[in-house]
Amino acid sequence: MKYEEIIKEIETRIADGSLMPGERLPSVRALSKELQCSINSILKAYTELEKEHKVYVVPKSGYFLVGTSSKQQSQPSGLIDFSSAGPDRSKMPYRDYQHCMNQAIDLYKEKMFQYSEPLGLLSLRHQLSRQLQDLQVFADPARIAVVTGSQQALDLLVSLPFPNGKKEICVEQPTHFSFIDSITSRGLPFAGIEMTDQGINLDHLEEMFSNRSIKCFYTVSRFQNPTGYCYSNEEKKRMVELAQMYDVYIIEDDYMGDLDTRRKADPMFAYDPSGRVIYTKSFSKVLLPGLRLGTAVLPETMIEDFTKAKFAADVHTPVLTQGALEIYLESGMYHTHIQQLRQQYKRKGMILKQACLDYLPKGTTFSGAESGFYSTIKLPGRMKAKFLADHLKKKNVLVQDATDMYLPPYKKENLIRISVSQVEDQHIGEGVRKIGEGIEELLGKTVYFM
Repeated sequence: MKYEEIIKEIETRIADGSLMPGERLPSVRALSKELQCSINSILKAYTELEKEHKVYVVPKSGYFLVGTSSKQQSQPSGLIDFSSAGPDRSKMPYRDYQHCMNQAIDLYKEKMFQYSEPLGLLSLRHQLSRQLQDLQVFADPARIAVVTGSQQALDLLVSLPFPNGKKEICVEQPTHFSFIDSITSRGLPFAGIEMTDQGINLDHLEEMFSNRSIKCFYTVSRFQNPTGYCYSNEEKKRMVELAQMYDVYIIEDDYMGDLDTRRKADPMFAYDPSGRVIYTKSFSKVLLPGLRLGTAVLPETMIEDFTKAKFAADVHTPVLTQGALEIYLESGMYHTHIQQLRQQYKRKGMILKQACLDYLPKGTTFSGAESGFYSTIKLPGRMKAKFLADHLKKKNVLVQDATDMYLPPYKKENLIRISVSQVEDQHIGEGVRKIGEGIEELLGKTVYFM
């Protein structure tokens, strides 16, 4: 038996539970006897598994399976999950990033055991400065901060004083849970502006900027969460003009800008790179969420305060993950990965859009579906999203009730969020059809209405 076959045999035992994480593997001599092969073949197989970080060796004790004792929960058969909004697990660059992590350990082995710069490794910030140019974001590395996920940047920014001396935070409604929590947990003053399938009312935005003490306007400029809406260049330009006119800062969350397939689509930052627009970006939705890596481009006047806040929060983002990201970006792996994801999510978005047109009943509207990552369905009349979500669960379809994605005064209960990022293409239409059927089944039952 060749060592490749031995590896497959061990992997089979792992898959069927015969070998559990943390357990000791059979000794080299015992497995050689059991499989009737040479000791050298077993040693070769164990060595290869060790290189792949699947097993580790304890001197004088043997080889052990890497991992914890908890088994991963597999998804129930037939379940269509529109509620999970993470990246497609099958398209994540695990092996490529593993190589980068290994290189980073060698490259930064000394820095890993000492404190680093609060705003991130300078070499990574230089790399990010070059990388962001592809998104029409031109910024000096001194203005770039590496953060532990872009949500950390947002969470720090909302609590900082702004140069305009104003107090209120203007927020699209609805918006994602974590930003809602950042505001409400601190009791910060806010003002909401309605986000529809047609974007926001810019006249209303101007009225708010001119009549209220708005220190910053938080906006997700592309693939808004939860609506999936993408602003046009004209809309972005007008928002920047209003911000300049009324001394308001813009926090532009461009967490998925890499997935935009529109060639001439620019971020708001491109219309005012001086500091009026604070640009944030995440790598979680397009790389590996568990890495918790993001970046922010700050106004020079806020760098000192942000640095102090970042240091107080966690001193600095882990050096190892920073180093791996630098290598991943510099090698060109990221560019190749993004090109593949753009086409994948664009295809999913097209399938979703057609399915919504085909299967959603009259009185129902939908937004987004440009990337397949986020879309919303507005339910007819006064139907409650919570009741529909519970009803669909019985049909093996999961959707997200978007009620908690509103700040309290603006709350609506007739919106569901869906994401097809983790749904196989062939199941998207079937899932939307079941959503449409579920809506029709509840239409005649007043108990499911507000």
